[in-house]
Amino acid sequence: MDTLDEIYPEIPIPLDHKDPYTLLIAVLMSAQSTDVRVNLITPLLFEKADNPYDMVKLSVEEIREIIKPVGLSPAKAKAIHGLSEILIDKHGGNVPDNFPDLEALPGVGHKTASVVMSQAFGVPAFPVDTHIHRLMYRWGLSNGKNVVQTENDAKKLFPKNRWNDLHLQIIWYGRQYSPARGWDLKKDIITATIGRKEVLEEYMNKKNVKL
Repeated sequence: MDTLDEIYPEIPIPLDHKDPYTLLIAVLMSAQSTDVRVNLITPLLFEKADNPYDMVKLSVEEIREIIKPVGLSPAKAKAIHGLSEILIDKHGGNVPDNFPDLEALPGVGHKTASVVMSQAFGVPAFPVDTHIHRLMYRWGLSNGKNVVQTENDAKKLFPKNRWNDLHLQIIWYGRQYSPARGWDLKKDIITATIGRKEVLEEYMNKKNVKL
């Protein structure tokens, strides 16, 4: 945690948004896509509709045409339109600030709900993406079995008041210093220091190097 605080004293938010609704839509769109690509497309969508009342005026097909570059656009467009209708009908047009109501929305799973709770409402949560899942295993802090186990392990290990910042710090660290591909252990100070023995051995065998 000290190392991550040194590297990321200021923590950028990966997805551009201005309120809980635009964050919810951006996170939903980011599934199996990149934040960079989502940040290119959301301005085009939000120019036409940045709230549920305007979003439902668009057809599912119109939404799909706009968000097509992020992938899985048919399902995502249907979910965006459907959840906007539910927000109007059941929540007065507002994004709910609790897990059960969020996870009841179309296209919103536990990870998406966790991001919204954390970044929009400041509620302690630990959303686990591929970077966190990979690093928790590399660091020997979780067994890599599944993201549910990784989330549970992270919540047990780290202080609750650090969850919201820490999950973002680990994501940025994973992208910049400990990626899945093109990984250079010389730059990855945390894994080099505390990494799982078999992970380090596998790396050394592949690179034919000694630490």
